[in-house]
Amino acid sequence: MKYLHTMVRVKDLEKTMAFFELLGLKETRRIDNEAGRFSLIFMAAEGDEDCPVELTYNWDGDDALPSDSRHFGHLAYGVENIYETCQRLQDNGVIINRPPRDGHMAFVRSPDNISIELLQLGDSLPEQEPWASMGNTGSW
Repeated sequence: MKYLHTMVRVKDLEKTMAFFELLGLKETRRIDNEAGRFSLIFMAAEGDEDCPVELTYNWDGDDALPSDSRHFGHLAYGVENIYETCQRLQDNGVIINRPPRDGHMAFVRSPDNISIELLQLGDSLPEQEPWASMGNTGSW
């Protein structure tokens, strides 16, 4: 058995792709199906192309999307520096739902309400302000 990908449905393809690009993912493959009127965009971190997230975008909208896309849990990505990653996301308007108070773990949400867990690769970083004092925002 081999892991292939995680698929999530998205309403605003451009916003969602921009969000994943902020995380450091790049488009690795795209399938535009004219007959089915949908696009499948595969995005992955450099060097991790065999573990992509598949963004499924229905051209005519998607009424099947639940109000809270957490029915599958979350996507998790390891990052080189959790504080720098969270700062870059926050500087670009992303809400840090669970700040990396412990220097190890944070949660954010994509434009389609997909929960994303960010984990510090290797050892946790020393606690650092303003993150250590931040409370949670919304749900994660």
